[in-house]
Amino acid sequence: MLRYSLHQNLYHGSPCAPAPLRVCTTVRLRTFAATVRVKGRSSIYNRSMPTIWENLCYFWRRMIVPYKRIIGYMAKWVGIMVCVALALEVFVFNFNFFATAGYQPLNMKSHIKLYEGPDETFRITEARNVIEFKNLNKEVHDIYLDFASDQPAQNIPIKIQFTDEAHLTYFDSTEYSEGVPVVDVATNSWQSQFINLNTTGLMNNLKIEVVGDDVQYPVRLNTIVLNAHHPFIFSGLRFGLMLGVLLVAFMFRPKSVLYRLRIVEHPRRSKAGIIAANVVEVTIIAALLFYGSNLVGVATPGYNQGDWDGQSIVNTFEVGGDNAQQYAELAKSFTQGKLYLEEEPPQWLQDMSDPYDKGARDEAQKETGEPYLFDVAYYEGHYYVYFGVVPVLLFYLPFYMLTGANFPTAIGVLVAAVMFTLGCSAMLDRFARYHFKRVSLGIYLLVQIPIIFCSGVLYLVKFPTFYSLPIACAMAFSVWGLYFWMRGRESSRRRLMFVLGSLCMALVAGCRPQFLLLSLLAVPLFWRTYITKRRLFTRAGASEFACLMLPYVVVAMGIMAYNYARFGGFTDFGANYNLTMNDMTQRGWVWGRLPGAFFSYFLQPANMVGVFPFLQPTEFATTYMGQTIKEVTFGGIFACLPVLWVLFFAAPIVRLRNAQRSTRTISGVIVCLLVSGVAIAMVDAQMAGILQRYYADFSFMFLAAVVLLVFIVNENVADDPLPSSLVPAPDTGAPTPVGDRRTRALMTRALLALAALSVAYSLLLCFVPETGWYSDIYPWAYQDVLETFLFWT
Repeated sequence: MLRYSLHQNLYHGSPCAPAPLRVCTTVRLRTFAATVRVKGRSSIYNRSMPTIWENLCYFWRRMIVPYKRIIGYMAKWVGIMVCVALALEVFVFNFNFFATAGYQPLNMKSHIKLYEGPDETFRITEARNVIEFKNLNKEVHDIYLDFASDQPAQNIPIKIQFTDEAHLTYFDSTEYSEGVPVVDVATNSWQSQFINLNTTGLMNNLKIEVVGDDVQYPVRLNTIVLNAHHPFIFSGLRFGLMLGVLLVAFMFRPKSVLYRLRIVEHPRRSKAGIIAANVVEVTIIAALLFYGSNLVGVATPGYNQGDWDGQSIVNTFEVGGDNAQQYAELAKSFTQGKLYLEEEPPQWLQDMSDPYDKGARDEAQKETGEPYLFDVAYYEGHYYVYFGVVPVLLFYLPFYMLTGANFPTAIGVLVAAVMFTLGCSAMLDRFARYHFKRVSLGIYLLVQIPIIFCSGVLYLVKFPTFYSLPIACAMAFSVWGLYFWMRGRESSRRRLMFVLGSLCMALVAGCRPQFLLLSLLAVPLFWRTYITKRRLFTRAGASEFACLMLPYVVVAMGIMAYNYARFGGFTDFGANYNLTMNDMTQRGWVWGRLPGAFFSYFLQPANMVGVFPFLQPTEFATTYMGQTIKEVTFGGIFACLPVLWVLFFAAPIVRLRNAQRSTRTISGVIVCLLVSGVAIAMVDAQMAGILQRYYADFSFMFLAAVVLLVFIVNENVADDPLPSSLVPAPDTGAPTPVGDRRTRALMTRALLALAALSVAYSLLLCFVPETGWYSDIYPWAYQDVLETFLFWT
């Protein structure tokens, strides 16, 4: 007599089996195909194994048949959306193909008056950069500039002027009108070489001029064709993006099943949905990071081929310049027992009375010709790294000791961004599952997606440099610290969870000290348990509190010793010794800097234009009569992230929560988040200035407060009309939901619109051309991306 194995259970539970599935039932086995040792001897029995067909039958019965209706419904709508995306790609995004099909092309090769080389291509030079055609007297709808494809890739700014029945002379921009805009044409992107024109009647004269100071001459041109036929272009990227947008719109429509799948009541399905969302989010984050290949520092035979060593499957290389290797160089110094960088500062820097004056440094550098490292801490004749040391210990030092190579910073940013994504999901799931019983998967995702994409992590991924790494690490440590704290409040392994949570929160000090303000959330989270209920004064409570505090003490001792060994002060991180744009030793706290910073960080509207990616850097103006450290920014978070408008209703929502609960934990967390967010933004402005990457320091705090406010409102809105006899259960104290289906539908639609606009802004920000990014290093490749979206040009 033997028990069924799992495999035998599956077989006997299949539709092809003669007997039903019975788990843990003792039966007499007729056949057995394994060798069983009995009293030291082997006995061989025969067993019939289930066939592939029998396994397929079992899978069909258990996994397909019960959900056949749902699967059919989803398959139908997915098929419809595939057809819609296909129709858009074929008939909308390729409408130029159909619009130009009836044109009569006119090849102007014989009319081009430029030097023609032996390869039968024309040479556009700096001296002869204008092509003009006169007395055409034809309707001209478009121009095809056929540049030779075997020349160096570059973007060529083209200025086009023409005369027609509305303009007897060439016209240009004036005070009251705009002329034909300069258009960029990439020599290796034939999509950009087709230029549509909007003329009036017959065109008489046409002038094509190459402008711009960065053009590498000579430029080789095959020919110019007027009224050319646009080719049919099926873009897999564009089709996939449109299909993704349609699927997301379908999933989050107000009547979607996502809003009926409560996280508490449907744990398996909701977890599957959350995992699927994380997979998509991580994929998007990774794709954005690897798209900016010039900042990644990783080469393979098919990626960054110019820096591939020709032998390894993957190799690393340095990106970003000398000062971008600070973390890698510090790791090398650690292996030699040094806390400063190996590179020696020039003698003139050591001889300066005030080495922190940038103007004086620049003058001395010009006189001597000896360069110095920028944006490092300089103290008593040595270069130091003032950025947090934890990323070095996590990534650079182990990698260098194992491989002898520099760790690619972008991979560290990616790891931190992924951990932040997973930590946010786990933390919000904890809140929704244990503190808000009526949160559906749809509501969860409508707040989870913005908190991931709108927190600033996408901009850190866009510029995955050593500037971004400590911020990304601090964000990841913070969310996981909060998760472990939250879990520890309800866990049987409370001490372990508290140690892990506090360790994560304490390590923030070695990444981005500003995030230490999030540790103040411990006050509302633990006040009631350890102070109000006086658990702190019990033996168990004292040990738990010690687990909360011990990691802070250990990490603080390590960081303080590290600071003291470098700069002679326990709390001196070295930021004041930074060789940067201004003298940090004299910066101080000046109240006049705050109004401009507050407006830029929170209130300034986005600067929008009508061309993809639609966003432009905002203008900055201030009455502060001193030096302001300011890089390009793209608007304040309250103006550009509409999902934060929920915060304008924070006061009544918090009062509603307080009226329903005897505790003030959630209310205290919300207040703490808002105060911390404002404080960090103002401290950043005083300590360093106004920079776009600093938005990641405080955006998470406001988004997290929005999540809690939405959960509170959701808890108080009914799914269906509520019978008057329904009252809260006395043992749970749950609020009585109010409203009806229309109220919930209105809330869902409003939240969906706010979240969609916020996420759209954050994603578009990733494609804005900026100095040092992909668009600046490879403008011709970026032009190809633009042509994918500017399909009507």
